[in-house]
Amino acid sequence: MERGTTLLLKATVCLLALPVLAVCLVGLPLFARNASDLYPAYWLYPLIVIAYASAIPYFMALYQSFKLLIFIDRNDAFSDGSVLALRKIKLFAIAIAVLFTASLPFLYFIADQDDAPGLIIIGMVIIFASIIIAAFAAVLQKLLQNAIAIKSENDLTV
Repeated sequence: MERGTTLLLKATVCLLALPVLAVCLVGLPLFARNASDLYPAYWLYPLIVIAYASAIPYFMALYQSFKLLIFIDRNDAFSDGSVLALRKIKLFAIAIAVLFTASLPFLYFIADQDDAPGLIIIGMVIIFASIIIAAFAAVLQKLLQNAIAIKSENDLTV
């Protein structure tokens, strides 16, 4: 693969981190300050904790994606390191889905009070996107494991 293509993908991975970082540093504190007068703390603070907690697996998945691109740059894509990176991406995507699923009851109460059902839909979109990413990573992991097995079998044959 050309180095320019992976460089573009690396830049994209870095750019994907910026909006979440901005939300964690600016958006969530502003939301907490403004919403603390409108909603009870037992609805609001679990949402904020879950939002911060879901940022951790998100950034870790981005780091594993960056590592996978480094393996591709070094022509080492068919290695155990790549399989491990895909496995971790799958687990982090599942963790994000679980965290957002845990936030849905709190989101429901806030959406019910504001009469804004779109909040539930946004939460469900994030959950389904995470599940799709986890499934795609699992398929790629399995394909890569099979390719490595075939490659090692061919290396032993010749």
